[in-house]
Amino acid sequence: MKREILAALQRTEDYVSGQELCSWLGVSRTAVWKVINQLKEDGYEIESVPHRGYRILSSPDHVTAEQVGSVLTTVWAGREIHYFETTGSTNNEARKLAEHDAPHGALVLADFQESGKGRRGRTWSTPRGTSVMMSLVVRPKLPPERASMMTLVMGMAVAAAVRELCGIETAIKWPNDVVADRKKICGILTEMSCEIDYINYLVIGTGINVNLDEFPEELRQKATSIYLLTGKKVSRAALTALCLKKFEYYYGRFMETQDMSLLQEEYNARLAGKGGEVRVLEPGHEYDGVSRGINERGELLVELEDGTVRQVYAGEVSVRGIYGYV
Repeated sequence: MKREILAALQRTEDYVSGQELCSWLGVSRTAVWKVINQLKEDGYEIESVPHRGYRILSSPDHVTAEQVGSVLTTVWAGREIHYFETTGSTNNEARKLAEHDAPHGALVLADFQESGKGRRGRTWSTPRGTSVMMSLVVRPKLPPERASMMTLVMGMAVAAAVRELCGIETAIKWPNDVVADRKKICGILTEMSCEIDYINYLVIGTGINVNLDEFPEELRQKATSIYLLTGKKVSRAALTALCLKKFEYYYGRFMETQDMSLLQEEYNARLAGKGGEVRVLEPGHEYDGVSRGINERGELLVELEDGTVRQVYAGEVSVRGIYGYV
């Protein structure tokens, strides 16, 4: 009920009468009054006027289930939300939930991660209350070898959401980063539970630098935030909800063909470094080439000096001009 009342208040700038809320939810005025007081305790500024009702004046920058759920417009993504004020890793929490039959689209959110997970066992953390940290459970009917493309799909969703909500021009650094001003604003980590021929579930972990106002010295040439790029604070809940809406769209397009063929043109138009020099780092081996975009399987096509083209399925790829690589 808390989520529904908050959504009703946020849908309009006018007053919402207590009687309207009672009739809509089928509850008493006392129940509505209790929820309004809970919202005030949570930091929402709500004006109460006799014979007119309630009006929300300001909202805190929360990423709670109530706040995100109240602005969500998806069909299935994020319809079940689990919020943690502090957790070790949203991916770990999502995996636990998935093992206990959490549905397709279940979402884990946190205000602070003590040991956020990155690729190749790396860990990272950001100050409390500054970032979007979410992990989405999906259960696609796909062969396991196609799971890695889910990272690309989420990258497209984040890039599109940041552009639409914040007016920032973004690019996608294959396979798992979103960049702006040649610096990282988002990282994605997809983990899988599978059998030989089918996927039990995927957990797509996404971290977005939203309202950070500074970075440690060693990261300032590699990372940035929406706030540093625009000078404006952004609602993390609104950004989360829009990312999920965009993901739902791109996921639907992806599942039509179960590959990137319908998304390939748009992805390549947003691909950082396309047509420029890249360096591919594989275990015990690295080489330079020119990025020619992705194919329908989501592999990065790298043209070598002799004209041959390698299809890079996984690995570290450095893009000239990105993250200080010159």
